[in-house]
Amino acid sequence: SGDTHAAMLVRAIRDSAPHVDFDFFGSAGSKLRNLGVEAVVNAEELAVVGVFEIARLLPMFVKTFQKLKTAAVKQLPDVVILVDFPEFNLKLAKTLKKKGFKIVYYISPQLWAWRKYRINVIRKYVELVISILPFEKEWYANHGVGHVEYVGNPLMQNVHVNSSKADFCRHHGLNETETIIALLPGSRHTEIVRILPVMLKAAAKLAADRADLQFLIAAANESNVADIEIAIKNARTAGVRLPSALKVIKGAAYDILNASDAAAVTSGTATLEAGIIGTPMVIVYKLSWLNYHLFKPLTSVEHIGLINLIAGKRLARELLQDEFTADSLKAELLRLLDKEVNFTMRADLKTVTDRLDGGDGAKLAAELILQVIG
Repeated sequence: SGDTHAAMLVRAIRDSAPHVDFDFFGSAGSKLRNLGVEAVVNAEELAVVGVFEIARLLPMFVKTFQKLKTAAVKQLPDVVILVDFPEFNLKLAKTLKKKGFKIVYYISPQLWAWRKYRINVIRKYVELVISILPFEKEWYANHGVGHVEYVGNPLMQNVHVNSSKADFCRHHGLNETETIIALLPGSRHTEIVRILPVMLKAAAKLAADRADLQFLIAAANESNVADIEIAIKNARTAGVRLPSALKVIKGAAYDILNASDAAAVTSGTATLEAGIIGTPMVIVYKLSWLNYHLFKPLTSVEHIGLINLIAGKRLARELLQDEFTADSLKAELLRLLDKEVNFTMRADLKTVTDRLDGGDGAKLAAELILQVIG
């Protein structure tokens, strides 16, 4: 999602000042690279979750940090734009600010959720924080930080369904009249490894009870496809009787959600995307036992699902850690397939997402950044 938001911002900056020849460089995923952003490092290499996963890759992170710092000192950017990823970017902000660079933080780190003390770094080393969540500006103001601007959520403008349910089903050999369940296991390797096996077991249990179910697994890229295929192979080897109507589809998450009657969604930006599309969902997540017990005491919010945080209530059920089992996921998906429950959640999702500013968040962010540049 960081690569997606950053790509929208790059386009908006160029569109806001078409007479200027902009050069962008830094940590770039595939979408940024396709826009001609110079990849000092590939963002995909940084997509890990968990204390011990990060510790294992610490030499790589140190090398990445040095590469970005060296590139900044050599190329002297007019502004440094940090996108989410606070564990890495807050350290980079401190280092580059001391070298005289202007620092803008886009997609504010979720300090309100956990480790609030990091706000001191924002206060001291960041010129401007650009928020895409409506409650963040007030939260920062209440904690003594005034240089925060809410620009609306770019996803409201950029979550687009490319084909109707009928066309999508026809193209992928699906039966439009039968029930479709979407499985979104995340885009990180560690997420797919921990979360997809439980989803697959739940799908097997559901298919054993109902013959009318079709399952779609959303993959963001080729690397995801490879991880998903390994998980499917491992499930079959372990004797899990997977449904015959199970498909892996790459790069079409919005169309998958639009065509689905219900979805199991890994916590993250995808829960808001599913909410904007209006797909009834259950939110899931699982860390290693040790990571979970290290992180849990540091959290300070009632919900982890982004759509629930915006709603201010438990709109979608959250199955986390030990509560996330094949049986619990099966039960919640069956509940969501109930016509009355399904209809009510679709209406509630529309009410919540309608609260989000529908303006062009990326364009407003671009204009703010150009002001910082001067």
